[in-house]
Amino acid sequence: MSVPARVVHMRRATITALPLYYSGPLLKKLCSETDYKKFYAELRGDALFLYKDETQDTYTEKLNLQEMKSMHLESPYERKMPTVFTLTLATQKVHLKMDNPDTGEEWRVYIQTMVQKEIPSQLQLLPGQKMLLEDALSQEQGRKALANTPPALPPRPAYLRGPSASPPPPDHSSPEQLPCFFNVTRQEAEQMLEQNPEYGSIILRPSALAKNYALTLRQVTASGPVMRNYRLTCTKSGFIIQLETSVIVSSLSDVLEYFLEKTEYRLHPYTPCETYNTFIEMTPPPERVTIPSRAAKSVPKAEVGPMVCSGTKPGEGEYVVPEEHQLNKKKGVNERI
Repeated sequence: MSVPARVVHMRRATITALPLYYSGPLLKKLCSETDYKKFYAELRGDALFLYKDETQDTYTEKLNLQEMKSMHLESPYERKMPTVFTLTLATQKVHLKMDNPDTGEEWRVYIQTMVQKEIPSQLQLLPGQKMLLEDALSQEQGRKALANTPPALPPRPAYLRGPSASPPPPDHSSPEQLPCFFNVTRQEAEQMLEQNPEYGSIILRPSALAKNYALTLRQVTASGPVMRNYRLTCTKSGFIIQLETSVIVSSLSDVLEYFLEKTEYRLHPYTPCETYNTFIEMTPPPERVTIPSRAAKSVPKAEVGPMVCSGTKPGEGEYVVPEEHQLNKKKGVNERI
């Protein structure tokens, strides 16, 4: 079952880690060879990747166009013949052939543009093709500008700054993002590794020399622990690890990875462990607070005025007959009469 073209393209982009500008079939041979071989080629960045066919995700050959000294066109475009041109690289000469002259012209201008970082003055392209070429050049210039950005300078140690020196401005791309980077001296780094071997064995730090870094590590040997210090020189393209045979890497992360790999990952970056509590402390209960009881509210007595009765005042133990009742009684007697 064939792999979908989209999957193949994603795999190639992952393997090469470069943007794709132009692709297509072509024929290739060396000066020592007599016959051309068919390839499917991709121009990614300033390199030409050759595949056996369109379904292969891993390239067979790679031509670094940065090493190109000259490009000689053997058959002009106007002749409407297969395009053949020779690339003179640092160590070899390569002949490339395209049966379609229009395709050959596109290959020519794309290769020259990516090598010279400018569009050739003489073009045989349609307006749409020229726009695509301009977009590819803009993308390549941005990629190169980003790759040539020098790494951040290390902060100067405090003991090397004068009393009136102002602190360096904050650098968001500074190496403080690495967990094992500490702004300490050589003596302080060795002391940290000696006193806390359980935290790790590698410390990145600023060097006493300006614009440089250093790496301090602690190795356990048969005769006991040994401290070693290495100088890391900062350059425009990355960092140089000063060994018997210098090693060039692109970032401090790559420096750390190089030492881990060379020590077979027996060493670890120095990372202090965060402290955590191991028990829960019981706090004493709050003191008893006495809340005073509320006094019972006294219900006010209703104030009713005394009843005023006419006639004689009844004696003690006698009932008072209401006047209305007496009137009704007299009325009944009169009715019987």
